[in-house]
Amino acid sequence: MSLVSDREFTVLIIDDEPPNILLLERILGRMRGIKVKSTTDPRRALALYAEFRPDLILLDLHMPFLDGFAVMEQLKSSAGDKYLPIVVLTADVSVATRRRALSNGASDFLTKPLDHFETVLRIKNLLETSGLHHALREHNANLEERVAARTKDYQDALTELRETQQQVIRQERLSALGTMASGIAHDFNNALTMVIGYTELLLTQVKEKLDGEQSNCLERILQSGKDAAKIVERLREFYRPTDETEPRTTVDLNLIVTQAVGLTAPKWREQTRAAGITLEVDTFLGRILPVAANAAELREVLTNLIFNAVDAMPHGGKIRIKTRTDGPEVVLEMSDEGSGMPEEVRQRCFEPFFTTKGDKGTGLGLSAVYGIVQRHNGKIEIESEPGKGTAFTIRFPSCQAETQSPVEESPELARPLRILVVDDQPDVREVLVQQLVLDGHVTDSAPDGVTALQKFATNTYDVVITDKAMPTMSGEQLAGAIKRRSPKTPVVLLTGFDGALSQNDLGSRDVDVFIGKPVTSAELRDALAEATSPPRPLAA
Repeated sequence: MSLVSDREFTVLIIDDEPPNILLLERILGRMRGIKVKSTTDPRRALALYAEFRPDLILLDLHMPFLDGFAVMEQLKSSAGDKYLPIVVLTADVSVATRRRALSNGASDFLTKPLDHFETVLRIKNLLETSGLHHALREHNANLEERVAARTKDYQDALTELRETQQQVIRQERLSALGTMASGIAHDFNNALTMVIGYTELLLTQVKEKLDGEQSNCLERILQSGKDAAKIVERLREFYRPTDETEPRTTVDLNLIVTQAVGLTAPKWREQTRAAGITLEVDTFLGRILPVAANAAELREVLTNLIFNAVDAMPHGGKIRIKTRTDGPEVVLEMSDEGSGMPEEVRQRCFEPFFTTKGDKGTGLGLSAVYGIVQRHNGKIEIESEPGKGTAFTIRFPSCQAETQSPVEESPELARPLRILVVDDQPDVREVLVQQLVLDGHVTDSAPDGVTALQKFATNTYDVVITDKAMPTMSGEQLAGAIKRRSPKTPVVLLTGFDGALSQNDLGSRDVDVFIGKPVTSAELRDALAEATSPPRPLAA
């Protein structure tokens, strides 16, 4: 006789009489798919169960050392919640014995002397029931695995959904910030046009009358204005991709450190002294190779780090800045004696908009530092502990000094030009006029496009320089009107919205040259040279 289930079953026989074991083994031997283990010592029952994990146990009740009731208690305790059928072998058919055996965990009885046919049927039924329990356990285990996998899928989907929501929120925030940044950039660039323009005029006109310190102050104002223009230009990164083609020159990092320390001195020296706080900046500048970089961006890195260190030391302390060479890299190390950062803050401090300063911080300083370092193929590391200060280590790939791009001088025009300057802001218009007059040009000016067209109708101009955003008539509209009247008159368009515009960006074919505000004297000369130079012949 064979069992319904295809799996092999193990039966454990525990009986102190060898003839009974031999009889049961013969009976079971005729049933296919059954493996038999047996013992005449009930004390070995627990060890055999642990070793073989039988599907069915045939157990005699009356044995020396341990009776069947004691063995059942041990087996049930070891089996736990696993289904373990136990068939009691006994010649005692009293009601009391049967009740006690059932209460101790017996599943069925075989009465001695054993009936062959009855024995086979009872064992077969119990083994098939055991097989069903085994299949049910496997099914439940598989079901639990599927449920766990499905739950994980749902959790992953929920996590992805939350991340997508956060990304959408960040994108909306950046979009709103970009809109705001565009307006800020326009107004700020107009202000910087005057700062840079008038400073250049002073340096050109009265530099010989100034002593060394006064001249140095003007140079610092001019450099700070140019750096501020670069910072404003990078505001466009919130609403326009970064220009990867930005030219780099070889830069002396030691000079950048010196400049940054000097530019930030009003904050770390004067303001802290006014508050009764002593704060010092010590520099240890080693012999280093230059790096290929944008000098203004590196000054921004140092400035942000110095300002952060000052904020972290409300009771004073020291900031140490060190430069050194490490193989092919130039290393900048900066440490402070400030409050330090816990690990969770250190892990997130480069995230945009993450700040621990509350309303006093924007969360953009260190993220800008990180972005600049990454754009320069550098690496930045932070070591910080609460109460033990913070140390930044920045590594840049070095380059050879002889690879520095030569500084191109502004081209000289063949003759002075008659130029019409159009801008709705009087201060900006005035500084542009003075810069052009200083270079020997003859200028005329207009506060808007309508007035400019009136002057253009009665005068002859070599070039028209116009602002982009003006009331009544925009710069592009003015350029179109001028080109319709005089197609060969070059038009230079000034804009405070973006320092890196092109003809394709603005979609205007009437503008010959675009310049982003603030504009320096050198940039103005370059624009005039480009606008008045003859067009290059097309390649064959």
